[in-house]
Amino acid sequence: MEPIIGEMSAPADAVKDGDTASFAADVIEASREVPVIVDFWAPWCGPCKTLGPTIEKAVKSSGGQVKLVKINVDENQQLAQQLRVQSIPAVFAFKDGQPVDGFVGAQPESQINAFIQRLTGDAGPSPIEKAVEQGNAALAAGDTNTAADIFGQILRADGENAAAVAGLCLCLIESGDLEDARAMLDGLEGKLATDPAVQSARAALDLADQSAGAGDAGEMTEFRTRLETDGNDHEARMELSKALLAAGNREEAVDELLELIRRDRAWNDEAARKQLLTLFEAFGQMDELTVSARRRLSSILFS
Repeated sequence: MEPIIGEMSAPADAVKDGDTASFAADVIEASREVPVIVDFWAPWCGPCKTLGPTIEKAVKSSGGQVKLVKINVDENQQLAQQLRVQSIPAVFAFKDGQPVDGFVGAQPESQINAFIQRLTGDAGPSPIEKAVEQGNAALAAGDTNTAADIFGQILRADGENAAAVAGLCLCLIESGDLEDARAMLDGLEGKLATDPAVQSARAALDLADQSAGAGDAGEMTEFRTRLETDGNDHEARMELSKALLAAGNREEAVDELLELIRRDRAWNDEAARKQLLTLFEAFGQMDELTVSARRRLSSILFS
């Protein structure tokens, strides 16, 4: 598919080298269209070598919302003096032909992104955020190949994007590659491993593992028959819920768990409540079924 994010969708002139002669056109005039960041640097400057690639990546990933002009102070000393550059790296932001922001010294990537966000203001979702939305939409529509391609592009541009990690994991789960999904999740560390989106994907994987061993239609009928004989056959109700979930009947699966909790919330070390919380995690906390089921669960627990 066509590239949709990051450097791959940045305009050809998103990053360029500038000088005194081109400053008016490249910075002053260009900033009337989109904000322009000017990076004063020098080949001998250590911090410049750190900042340069970081700011280039951020600018290219903005998808044309900002531009970057790099100016070598050794070759453009008069221009540096005019802008009162006293130490480098020195970064200025121009908008509507005027300097509006800036900083001196190397900055972490998070600060660079915040700097660009201030310049773009209410420009809307970033290209990566839009790509995440597209990937989730493709996944919801059952197009796992397209979704996986989109999430892969995102991770090539931003390897720490939790939403894309979770999305790619869900693609693996939908494709039946549970071992690869487990290996992917088990290899995560730090904040990425504990991100809510990643935790939701882990819960979905746990449910997929359960579903792989869930009963077929015949066993589902058996569980229903057992419940007709004895409504307090809690094991049959739990297995029926798992089978319903494996068949894609989310609401019925939740209903059975809530009924089990209503009848005996302490059964098997509160297994039904724990299973229900796993479902909530996998569905997403803002999912309509999660929200309604939480209300019903509270009513049962506090009645």
